[in-house]
Amino acid sequence: MKRIYTIETVKKVGEEVMLEGWVQRIRDHGKLLFVDLRDWKGIVQVVMDSENPEFREISKSLGNEYVIKVEGKVVKRQTGLENPKILSGEIEIEAKNIQILSESKTLPFSVDTNGHEIEEQIRLKYRFLDIRRPRMQEMLAFRNELIYFVRTWYKKHGFVEIETPLLTVTSPEGARDFIVPSRVHRGKFYVLPQAPQQFKQLLMVGGIEKYFQIAPCFRDEDPRADRHAGAFYQIDTEMSFITQEDLFNEMEPLFKEMIEQLTDKKIMQYPFPRIPYKVALEEYGSDKPDLRFGLKLQNLDFLKDMTSFTVFEKADRIKGIVLQNATLSRKQIDELGAMAIQAGGKGLAWMRRKEDGQLDGPIAKFIPDVVILKLEEEHDMKPGSLLLISADTHEVVNKVLNIIRLYLGDMLSIRDKNIVAFAWITDFPMYEWNEKDNKLDFMHNPFSMPQGGYEALMSKDSLDILAYQYDIVANGLELSSGAIRNHEPETMIKAFEIAGYTREEVISKFHHMIDAFSYGAPPHGGFAPGVDRLVMLLRDEPNIREIYAFPLSSDAKDIMMNAPSEISQKQLEDVGLTFDEKTKKLLAKGK
Repeated sequence: MKRIYTIETVKKVGEEVMLEGWVQRIRDHGKLLFVDLRDWKGIVQVVMDSENPEFREISKSLGNEYVIKVEGKVVKRQTGLENPKILSGEIEIEAKNIQILSESKTLPFSVDTNGHEIEEQIRLKYRFLDIRRPRMQEMLAFRNELIYFVRTWYKKHGFVEIETPLLTVTSPEGARDFIVPSRVHRGKFYVLPQAPQQFKQLLMVGGIEKYFQIAPCFRDEDPRADRHAGAFYQIDTEMSFITQEDLFNEMEPLFKEMIEQLTDKKIMQYPFPRIPYKVALEEYGSDKPDLRFGLKLQNLDFLKDMTSFTVFEKADRIKGIVLQNATLSRKQIDELGAMAIQAGGKGLAWMRRKEDGQLDGPIAKFIPDVVILKLEEEHDMKPGSLLLISADTHEVVNKVLNIIRLYLGDMLSIRDKNIVAFAWITDFPMYEWNEKDNKLDFMHNPFSMPQGGYEALMSKDSLDILAYQYDIVANGLELSSGAIRNHEPETMIKAFEIAGYTREEVISKFHHMIDAFSYGAPPHGGFAPGVDRLVMLLRDEPNIREIYAFPLSSDAKDIMMNAPSEISQKQLEDVGLTFDEKTKKLLAKGK
């Protein structure tokens, strides 16, 4: 008899079937023994006659999470005994034969909960068990559906999937590389690719006009709730003969159809809005704004000259958030102030507009009537409103108010999980000033085309040069960066020279790119939405580690496999490596 899944039993009433799976639960009701049998598709109830000596004997040795084989007849449950919580709740299996295929020790935790109440380190140590819980299996099944949808969509739209090398050379992508020593070429090293950036551009030179790949990327950077340690996957995409707007128009249907086919969510605005980088920072304090709600940041720099409050007078920037009909208590406002300090600010100044039009709050005495009028006319601070203010450097003000704005969105329940608000963030600066190293750096992708091309590099102040760079964001998540690429050899060399590279260094490091661009390179561009962040967005999952079958922990360890681990002296000798004395001492201490 061929095995079937539990969910298939609902269509086989009156038939003999064979099932295999795990024992979810055992219940002894005297004359009848009940077993909830679980497999990949769901749960079904198995009924055994306890007066059957064979079943009575099996029941004595049967335990939770044992793997069993059941043969029996599918029958309707008695009226009133149905279980609407499971898909097979109207039927059950009258067991004819039960066989134990594998026994199980007592699990270190229950797998019939969502797992949030269990310490993450324990869950990751026993990840092979953690995956048994329905929430995890649903997550992995959804990830599979997403990837299948993506591959189908790209094929339908004329893209070719091509795998690019996983052993390559270092590239200035902005993060640390994972280094792979060569045994054959001792003293030299490969790196794992931070992205297939250069290869996909070379594919464009090769005439592959529409490329994609579900690409693994490797970056040695600190993990966060929305960034997995070590490795992640992206839908790497590149197209030839396109402009920035062409790419937006070509790729927006991917996300629209993804939302429509895989979720019950609604897209807030289509086509997606385009927001310049500086506008995003000015109005939301972030280059990945959540557009599902308002509470835009208000420019209050005029308070420097129109009030006598010392903090305002000394600040580089003053911005605020106006809450209409605010009902926040003093305790809640103080909590927001503590959050501002934790984010690096000096706290929050605030004032409330009373129903009689006058101000109340710690700084009300510093605010003249002319300012109250200006706040009402230009910033809609009507009676009943609350104004929260941050005064500091430009960067600190934006960081603080972005955090406060998102927190208020949750507090006021105006971040609707049923809405997806996509947007393109455009016009990123080509360069930024690195205070730590006292030099110019590329702000994003170093292979981006500057707006204005070579002429802009030669004639403009470096910090005023914009690039054809863009991000696609949704609900406060950055899903991907992208750019129209720099395909002109001299423009590319000059762009790197401005960032501190010599002409010789650029040619030496990127000779393959410069050489390729000298043989007829088409204008091209692309982006690479993160698979993991898309799943987070569509499943409303706040922790990226829940998206992976076998994730690294928050401190970048594989607790289950005990990685990273030491390797043998022979392996080190094969690649010509030795440890310095400091490392040897740390290893001797077990660190």
